[in-house]
Amino acid sequence: MNQSDVIAGFMPATESPSLAHWQTTGKWFNYDGHAVFSQMGGEGEAVLLLHGFPTSSWDWHRIWPFIAPHYRVFALDMMGFGFSDKPLEYPYSISDQADLHQGWIEQMGLGRVHILAHDYGCSVAQELLARSQEDALDFSIASVCFLNGAVFPEVFKPLFIQKVLAGPLGALASRVLSRRVFDYNMSRIFGPETQPGHEELSDFWQLLLYNNGRGVIHKLMGYLDERRCHRHRWVGSLLRARQPIRLIAGTADPVSGRGVIERFRELAPSPDIVAMPGVGHYPHFERPGMVWHHYRDFLKDTRSPQTSGG
Repeated sequence: MNQSDVIAGFMPATESPSLAHWQTTGKWFNYDGHAVFSQMGGEGEAVLLLHGFPTSSWDWHRIWPFIAPHYRVFALDMMGFGFSDKPLEYPYSISDQADLHQGWIEQMGLGRVHILAHDYGCSVAQELLARSQEDALDFSIASVCFLNGAVFPEVFKPLFIQKVLAGPLGALASRVLSRRVFDYNMSRIFGPETQPGHEELSDFWQLLLYNNGRGVIHKLMGYLDERRCHRHRWVGSLLRARQPIRLIAGTADPVSGRGVIERFRELAPSPDIVAMPGVGHYPHFERPGMVWHHYRDFLKDTRSPQTSGG
């Protein structure tokens, strides 16, 4: 637990789980013949957590102990990420990841969910919002809270390594991606005072390597083009949303920090923004207690009258 969270009084009910515990307590389910890893816990209204690139549901393990005592929490490793299958020949896309989440939620019979999304997961949330506006979901979206992510692709500033992976040499770059290069680029997007330690970077790296993740990482990069191609649909779904929408963003993020905040303030009719100075691209990992504080306050106005707690 980060020392600043302790000082501020943002303490979880339980300690964050280890990566080994996260894996052994998770569950796998079948999606079109592929194994998908998931985590579930807590009781109450449903909160769906959507992770970012190039990581996994493990991103949420630090904030999980804050949310689970008050809400029923759901997270999975999307296709090509974390402990889920990473087939070489697969049509990876944001739309398919949205299909994955939609089918999972509908299969579990959840009628209403809150969404907390980060990075790559923000685009999945925007696609789900668009489907909701088309009455194409069998569940309702109660609220959406975005963490750092390129919800407005025109202000996104990809790292050089992302450009290389998305380009014609992407397949080669993915095969030769080293731990040193990975650590350097991950550290760049964290805040100056919230840098990941060696063990934390090791966990991220092992999750990327699992199931030959380096073999498909360049294929996942298609989401950059998808964001540009579907900008009207996905930005429109955000701006048309009738659900409460909040953006919680670290301002020290060089890829989707201040630019996204300013664009959201410019375009949204009633922007609800929480800026976190000194925090980078992973606010829920860097300052989980503070993010929970802001997210909890946001959810207080969206809870069903039949439920209590939280």
